[in-house]
Amino acid sequence: VQLQASGGGLVQAGGSLRLSCAASGRTFSGYRMGWFRQAPGKEREFVAAISWTGGNTFYADSVKGRFTISIINAKNTVYLQMNSLKFEDTAVYYCAARRIAQLGYDYWGQGTQVTVSS
Repeated sequence: VQLQASGGGLVQAGGSLRLSCAASGRTFSGYRMGWFRQAPGKEREFVAAISWTGGNTFYADSVKGRFTISIINAKNTVYLQMNSLKFEDTAVYYCAARRIAQLGYDYWGQGTQVTVSS
């Protein structure tokens, strides 16, 4: 299984970025796809998640109203549209996948750096 995250970069505060996570290696029906982030010196934290069918979405309070998670099943790709970026959104962003019935995430991507300049 591979989760390939991309789309990170340097952006000014107030700007936007769209992250992509290309999933391959198995069938992901019955899975939940998530985005997490880890800032320097901080623990990894949950950002957003979506069921593989796209019917359910979940967000951390810190990103609600600014970030949108979506999925295109035909492309096996999950997206994270990030708007109104803040300096505190600076982190390495990881995509992950888990079976819906499980608590922990089974698979993790390699991460993509997002840097927001103030």
